[in-house]
Amino acid sequence: MGVSERYVRAWEGFWAECTGEPGEAFWDADATLTAAPHTALLAAHADRTLPIVDLGCGNGTQTRYLAGYFPRAVGVDLSAAAVAHARRTDGDAVAEFEQLDLTDLVAVRRLGDRLGESNAYLRAVLHQSDPADRAPVAAAVALLLGRRGRGFVVEPTAAAKAVLHQVAERPGGPPEKLRRVRRHQLRPAEVASDELPALLYGAGLEILDQGETGLAMSERHPDGTRVALPARWFVVAAAGDRDA
Repeated sequence: MGVSERYVRAWEGFWAECTGEPGEAFWDADATLTAAPHTALLAAHADRTLPIVDLGCGNGTQTRYLAGYFPRAVGVDLSAAAVAHARRTDGDAVAEFEQLDLTDLVAVRRLGDRLGESNAYLRAVLHQSDPADRAPVAAAVALLLGRRGRGFVVEPTAAAKAVLHQVAERPGGPPEKLRRVRRHQLRPAEVASDELPALLYGAGLEILDQGETGLAMSERHPDGTRVALPARWFVVAAAGDRDA
């Protein structure tokens, strides 16, 4: 199995057009606003001696933060251009990066075999995935966790579309960061409120904790406030392993 050729071209084109510098992409907010609070939520349930895998790492901004919190951090992304950016911007080589199609569960299992049981971080990947790819992506999380790992999953809700519309319709038109997203047809497609838990349960995962949050973007509104998308977060484990 694998993602569609259209999906691959869209992401390769997006990252090839970018320099890969932190904050350049619409969603690439500083890790202190994203991975840091998310890690705090995950830490209440996770074994910090395990590695962590950043799924859909892009240019590696969040992966580099995670590398300071876990003994080993591996960022994976579908796009070869994104992985090249991530490696280049990781001047101190604190993390590892590799190309991986999360719907290729054979390749995901190989990664899991190399790393052993791991924690996982999945930030705003499912909502950008084609509907047919969402269940395999959730299954990839389960494969990497094994019995001891814990995962953090956060996704925009349907209410995020109203915020994106507000950004797009501002005087003067959409900001360049959002125009680039549109040029490459990376269309946010919210996952229905009842679909997220169903995807996680369907992958054999148990929800240990959950809540609502604002998913910080790198863009700001004209009044200077940061764009934040309404989102839901989940901490997950292999079903039946709450006390493992």
